[in-house]
Amino acid sequence: MADSSIEKKAWREVKYHEKFLNAFRGLRVFGNTTRNLYVHVFTALLVIILGFYFEISSIEWIMLVFAIGFVIVSEAFNTAIEIDIDLTSPEYHPFARDTKDVAAAAVLLSVFTAIIIGLIIFLPKIF
Repeated sequence: MADSSIEKKAWREVKYHEKFLNAFRGLRVFGNTTRNLYVHVFTALLVIILGFYFEISSIEWIMLVFAIGFVIVSEAFNTAIEIDIDLTSPEYHPFARDTKDVAAAAVLLSVFTAIIIGLIIFLPKIF
């Protein structure tokens, strides 16, 4: 499959508006290749609904938005790393496995952080 001339250009040579198009293409690739994205989106929607239900403060909203964003951005970096490792190391290699596992661990750490933030915000309102 041949790449278009735009895809062959170096990033610095791409026009400013094309950079945005490439970023939106990246979002599409992220959405199409991330198996657990629907879990993150469903959980984020549930948290947002709980936020409205419990009428959380502006500061609490900011904390939740950052926590949700932190998880999704971590998942995006994990996906990018997995795509790169699959390209550069198509055969099994222990370092490739370690790289993928560490990237997945970063997502897990971001999820744990988001859970702690959620507990700090919602537990006092529930009890």
